[in-house]
Amino acid sequence: MIRHRAAAGRVLLLTLVLLLLAPAQARAAGYRYWSFWDRTGDSWAYATEGPSTARPSDGDVQGFRFAVSEDSSDADRPRGAASFEAICARTPAKDGLKRVALVIDFGTPADAPSGETPPATRLACARVSPDATTAEALASVARPLRYDTNALLCAIAGYPRTGCGEQISSGGATAPKKPGTDEAAEKATGEEDDGGPALGLIAGGAVVAALAAAAVVQARRRGNG
Repeated sequence: MIRHRAAAGRVLLLTLVLLLLAPAQARAAGYRYWSFWDRTGDSWAYATEGPSTARPSDGDVQGFRFAVSEDSSDADRPRGAASFEAICARTPAKDGLKRVALVIDFGTPADAPSGETPPATRLACARVSPDATTAEALASVARPLRYDTNALLCAIAGYPRTGCGEQISSGGATAPKKPGTDEAAEKATGEEDDGGPALGLIAGGAVVAALAAAAVVQARRRGNG
């Protein structure tokens, strides 16, 4: 009887470990997409809205980074110099127009789709109308841009040639594209779409409760013996 109880306890413990490891494996998957950033001082902040609705002011610095990331909390920031004065030094101010400095980071070979090589990071100064959106500023210096049917930004300067926000498994394989309307939607839905962690925690909690209940039963049996 003691051996049977010990075996049952080991099975329950193994089940608990597997369930707790499942969320970590689910989080290992990410999405390959262009993230959108605002520059304040010396730091980048994930943009709170997409480039199709954001309207930068004259003198702003904004960035784009192509990479694989799970959500906005672990997204890779644009690399390279990001000073407005340096980026727009050769683009003089002009009446009736605003200047927006853009850092376009095409990412690393590890994040590139199969068969593609990321171009070098590009720094550009867009001179556009005062009411222009970031998407319009980007289009003025980094065409061609590619969007999907939901207006999600898929490619800048033609990179990548194919794909758009597809999910990448922990083994590097691609899965169906993540839904969204723009980079802001990617940020807003990134943590909500992945039900793995929440489900794993619930299941893990159930197993913990089962283990605790088993321990109580065993203790009572010992006491009665």
